[in-house]
Amino acid sequence: MTTDALERARAGDDRAFGEVTGPYLAELRLHCYRILGSVQDAEDVLQETLLAAWRGLGQYEGRAALRTWLYRIATNRCLNALRADSRRPRPEPPEPPFEPPRPTRRGEPVWLQPYPDALLDGLPSASVGPDAVYEAKETIALAFVVAVQHLPPRQRAVLLLRDALGFRSPEVAGLLDTSEASVNSALQRARATMTALLPAADRERAPLPRSAKERELAERFAAAFAADDVDGVVALLTDDAWFTMPPANHEYQGPLAIAGFLTQSARYRGNRGTALIPTRANGQPAFGRYVPDPRAQVYHLHSIVVLTMEGDRISAITNFIDSGLAPYFGLARTLPG
Repeated sequence: MTTDALERARAGDDRAFGEVTGPYLAELRLHCYRILGSVQDAEDVLQETLLAAWRGLGQYEGRAALRTWLYRIATNRCLNALRADSRRPRPEPPEPPFEPPRPTRRGEPVWLQPYPDALLDGLPSASVGPDAVYEAKETIALAFVVAVQHLPPRQRAVLLLRDALGFRSPEVAGLLDTSEASVNSALQRARATMTALLPAADRERAPLPRSAKERELAERFAAAFAADDVDGVVALLTDDAWFTMPPANHEYQGPLAIAGFLTQSARYRGNRGTALIPTRANGQPAFGRYVPDPRAQVYHLHSIVVLTMEGDRISAITNFIDSGLAPYFGLARTLPG
C-alpha cells in the first residue's frame, strides 16, 4: 500500500480503495469464517466490512496499521451478526430420510459449513503474527473451526485475534473496546475449552496436504464409499473415528457404528451407489457427493464430504448436507446418470 493510493482512496477513488484493501480480503474472509462458521455469512460480513471501511476511511488517522483497522471492523461486524443470529429461532436439525441406527450420541447441532480451499489461494503467510499459538494450517483445519464454534462469541474473537493471528493482548483490547484484563480472562477460558475439544497433541499427524500418501488414501476411500463398499470404508478408519452430518445431530463413532449407518443409507438408496467428485475444504481432501435420482437418469449434489486423516487412516468423515455451496467449490448441481 502506498501513501498516494491511500490518499486517493480517501478522496473517493474506488480503484485506489480496491488497491489498498485488496491484499487483505482473503485473510479477512477467512477470519470471518472462523468466527461465523459459514462461508456465505463470512462473505456477507466481508462486504459489510468493506462498505464500513469505505465510508469511514476519511476518519482513519493511521495510528494503527490499515490491516489492524480492517480487522477491528470485521471482528465487530461478526460479533454483531452473531448477536442478531442468536435472537432468531434456529430450525430443527434435519433427520435422515430413513430410520437410522441408534447414534453413538446426539450432539448439539453445529451450523457449520466447509471452507473451499480455492478461497485460500493468495492467503499471505505474513497474515499470522509472531505471537500466534496455533500454526496457520491448524486454524484452517475442520477440527479447529468446529471447536471454535463451541466458544461464546467474545471468546471466539479473543482467541482468534490473539492465538490464531498473533495480535498482542493490548491490541486485542483496543480492537474490541475492552480492557486487557478482560481479554486475558476470556483467552484463558477459551484456551481451556479448545484444549478439551481439539485432538490430543500426541495423535499421529495427517499426511502432508496434496502428498502422494494423502491422495492414495483419499482415492481408496472414494472408490469404496461411492460403491457402497462398507467393509472397504471401515478398513480405512481409526478405531475411534467419527461420522457426522452437520447440522444433523446424529453422530456415530467407531467402525461398527459407522458401518451400521452406511449400510442403512445404502439400503435406502437401493444400493445404487453414489458419485464422488474430488475437491478440497479446510486444507483437507473433500468430495462433492452426488446421489441418484430414483425417477431419472441423473445424480443430484447431496453433500460435501470432508476427510480428516491421521497417519494412514481416516479419523473423521464429515458429511455436510449441501446448502447452496456448489458454486464455492466449482461443483455442478447435477451429473448425468
